Amino acid sequence: MAVNFGPTAHDYARYRTGFPPELFDRLAASGVGLPGQRVVDLGTGTGVLARAFAAAGCTVAGVDVAPELLAEAERRGAGEAAVSYHRAPAEDTGLPAGAWEVVSAGQCWHWFDRPRAIAEARRLLTTGGALVICYRDFSTEPGTVAAASLELACAYNPDWPEVGGLAENPHWRDELTAAGFDDLHGFAFDTMVPFTHEAWRGRMRSASGIGATLPPDRISAFDADLARLLRDRFPDQPLQIPHRIQALTAKQIPHPSTP
Repeated sequence: MAVNFGPTAHDYARYRTGFPPELFDRLAASGVGLPGQRVVDLGTGTGVLARAFAAAGCTVAGVDVAPELLAEAERRGAGEAAVSYHRAPAEDTGLPAGAWEVVSAGQCWHWFDRPRAIAEARRLLTTGGALVICYRDFSTEPGTVAAASLELACAYNPDWPEVGGLAENPHWRDELTAAGFDDLHGFAFDTMVPFTHEAWRGRMRSASGIGATLPPDRISAFDADLARLLRDRFPDQPLQIPHRIQALTAKQIPHPSTP
């Protein structure tokens, strides 16, 4: 099933929550995202990571293949610290080689052709530069609103093209090490995110298995069923949705030809 986030760009920009400040505090403590650093944000989407790094004083280029997402990123970032956006795949950005201290990827590493994306990150980074992969995923413990919502979503799309993030893919570490990264460091923490019923419906519509894959009539039907589910089973607002924030950083080892 083809995945295209373009049609869900509005919901994605409006209802996807950003990464919490604690993530950037922890990254800064490890030397990532410091003022003056040059950052390329792969799969930037609506620019959530890119804008946060720019607000911290970094010079940031955001890269994505979807023009609708880039348009939302520019609209959302109007009046904030400037980010330059580029329409290109993560595997072939066309940006200058060896000119960036950080390459980041938020909520998107699983969508890439990873061997090519890793090679592109190595090409972009300065010696000793850092690759950082970040995820924010809601918990689906049984009995929770998120679990019930996901069950409904899977009923509408049994072929949901979801392959998980850092926790579900420990082999990503091995891939980075084999490709020439070391000093791998991961961390995770939990946070609670409030949602109104409207916002949670928008968040679910923006999911890859719903707004990015289903036709409009099926999206509307899912949204109506989710509204009934929330009203009948989870009437109290705001909903409190537990999220797990995860990050993995890796430093580039010099290429063999590098003196």
